[in-house]
Amino acid sequence: MTKWQCGVCGYIFDGDDAPEKCPKCGAPKEKFQKLDDDTATKVERSRYTNNLHMELLTLMEKVKEISEKGIEDELDPPCVQLFQAAETFAVDIQQRIKAELKGHMSKNKWG
Repeated sequence: MTKWQCGVCGYIFDGDDAPEKCPKCGAPKEKFQKLDDDTATKVERSRYTNNLHMELLTLMEKVKEISEKGIEDELDPPCVQLFQAAETFAVDIQQRIKAELKGHMSKNKWG
């Protein structure tokens, strides 16, 4: 399927023809450019992995929430240490995911 990118906001639309207006910013059809085959392939290929990254990012948010509860519960020092380590790990993974996604965007592996 052909991919079209809005020149105003970067939204990528899948379809045989560009939309009459951008679903995100409302820019007219004339502002869309057809992506070349190489770029369109990168976008399509990266969608699966980028979605996995976003799912993992969400899971790490849950790890942080659980860890905060465990730290507050303060059953004993080893438990607190484990929850603190889990929270630190979750924050680190989230930041690494964000950096990875930024790299994907700069290489047209996004959309």
